[in-house]
Amino acid sequence: MLEINIPEVVAEVTAAFMHYERALVANDVATLDAMFWNNPNTLRFGIAENLYGYEAIASFRSTRPAIDLTRHLKNTVIVTYGRDFATANTEFQRIGSNVTGRQSHVWVRTADGWRIAAAHVSLMPPSLREATRIASNASAPASGAS
Repeated sequence: MLEINIPEVVAEVTAAFMHYERALVANDVATLDAMFWNNPNTLRFGIAENLYGYEAIASFRSTRPAIDLTRHLKNTVIVTYGRDFATANTEFQRIGSNVTGRQSHVWVRTADGWRIAAAHVSLMPPSLREATRIASNASAPASGAS
């Protein structure tokens, strides 16, 4: 049976995820490139781009403008499946923005350590986010707290 969330594996992936986040905010392109699995099967779907293969991702990173990348993460969920596979999903909000972004990663353990094999980034307009929040709260079970 596949073990879910082995504590030491969760800690490893969490550390890799946070290393990626620091590199992203600092626009440390070399580290960002190193965090992706160097493989033609790696992909990244961004806000306005679909990138297939490590080379396309690295090319995108080298030309992306280094605008203010500071952001706040929330609702980060990291799940490990066995010792060599994990997902990391988070919501983010840029400082001064009311638009919520969503980021998903598939992480795999390679000979070089944990690497991102697939990534997806999307934005959720504020009006849709509020409607989703209301729908989620309405379907949540009552906690019994007053």
